[in-house]
Amino acid sequence: MATAPSLLKTEEVARLLRVHPKHVYRLLKRGLPARRVGSEWRFDRTDVMQWARQGSRNAPAEPGLERAELPAPAPPALAPPRPGAAPLIAANGDVVIVILLRQLQEAGMLLGFVQSDKETGVRHLDAGRVVATGCHAGGFPSHVGAERVARIHLVTREIGLVGRHGAGAPRLADLPRLRLASRPRSAGVREYLDGALRAGGADPDAVHARAILLGSHLDVACAVAAGHADAGLVSRAWGERLGLPFTPLAQEAYGLLVRARELGDPRVVKICEVAQGDRFRAQVGAVPGYDTTGAGDIRYDA
Repeated sequence: MATAPSLLKTEEVARLLRVHPKHVYRLLKRGLPARRVGSEWRFDRTDVMQWARQGSRNAPAEPGLERAELPAPAPPALAPPRPGAAPLIAANGDVVIVILLRQLQEAGMLLGFVQSDKETGVRHLDAGRVVATGCHAGGFPSHVGAERVARIHLVTREIGLVGRHGAGAPRLADLPRLRLASRPRSAGVREYLDGALRAGGADPDAVHARAILLGSHLDVACAVAAGHADAGLVSRAWGERLGLPFTPLAQEAYGLLVRARELGDPRVVKICEVAQGDRFRAQVGAVPGYDTTGAGDIRYDA
């Protein structure tokens, strides 16, 4: 470290203090000196070590940190609410969100769910109403309003068409004559179906003129399973949950957008921890249509 530059990155501070990189964001909340360089944090080595020595006089070192001389964190059984965004995630309600919220609750973090499509969820995040919002490929912004956002990757998922029990997987060419359960234009997955219809020579507007437009993947899958529609645009995960035949259209990355400045928020940290855990990856990875490679990674989009 003697030859390291004066301003350290988060990973370098983590090695210096012998903590996990996510714990550095917790230390920021407790006064660790830092400065912004673009969308990232940078740290002065001298300031960091001085802060660590001062902290060690007030509290014992965290177990396993050896000589890092940092006060031990004391997370409550349930994290207390804080001013600002409500403890809510805006998302469409895909199976991965259901599993994530359940495991967060079991880990002591209570987060609620607001059903939203991509565009509505981004508006909720921009207005500060939610901690995070679901987003997927083709809809990963670098900023929401004037704020830099980061993405917590959860899964790569399959999107396609489900058909009725016993009727077989639907074909694109048959959609103009079938009863279709689909999604509104504000739903990002609609782009896959519209693009596939155009490529096949069909008019997406004409197909959707007689379709049922529903607010979630689950609603679409249930409409098909109940016989209210012959085919539906949905994630494979919900189709599999209801035992419906599936025709794939696309694969896409799916995750949660958060404000970059709130990466140290205990709720955001806990989301990352749960998503990186073996239990989450095993449970989600067992659902057909999901690939959990890189789950819990924090990414910045151009």
